[in-house]
Amino acid sequence: MRLVIANKNYSSWSLRAWLLLTELGVPFTEQKWTFGDPDWKARVEALTPAGTVPILIDRGLVVPDSLAIAEYVAEQEPRVWPEGRDARAVARAVCAEMHAGFSALRTAMPMNIEARLPGRGLNLRVQQDIDRILAIWADTRERFGGEGPFLFGAFCAADAFYAPVVWRFVTHGIEVPPEAAAYMNAIRGLASMQAWVEEALAEHEYVAMDEPYRAAR
Repeated sequence: MRLVIANKNYSSWSLRAWLLLTELGVPFTEQKWTFGDPDWKARVEALTPAGTVPILIDRGLVVPDSLAIAEYVAEQEPRVWPEGRDARAVARAVCAEMHAGFSALRTAMPMNIEARLPGRGLNLRVQQDIDRILAIWADTRERFGGEGPFLFGAFCAADAFYAPVVWRFVTHGIEVPPEAAAYMNAIRGLASMQAWVEEALAEHEYVAMDEPYRAAR
């Protein structure tokens, strides 16, 4: 399998798929096309009309979109989703909510791992998104997290989908309750997450908030 991603410092959607595959030990080859490449848009659209990353390519099959990639990989790797019917249903629901919602947070507080911008972008709508995310974390940890430090105990797709939010909170200095801080520390402590961060910090490529960046955030 080949996974096409964008800048590790900025591309939150790329992080979802990359972290999921890496942490679960699913073999793949990484192909990174940076936003600064003048041919970025054309190269991505040649693979998918959606024009977004991540894109998984497996034996000629092109699977765009982080949620579709998660479901595709789950066909061969059951650890993508937690054990138990109820836990799997809730995990899929919170991933779908992350995938489709929280537009205020996405717009005002983009992922930028190397930056520290405390308070920037915070407004009422963003705070409502933050409150909902913290409620999701608290609920899933209370109901399903007893066997480990992640949302459903063991690492799964839900953690991969909320990992970019962890970095949004770090970058923008969001204060969270102790239980949420412990969860954030668990995500940041993953060897795979640390590898991503190390490579993100080495990129040194400034990207303006233009359309290609927004399409792949």
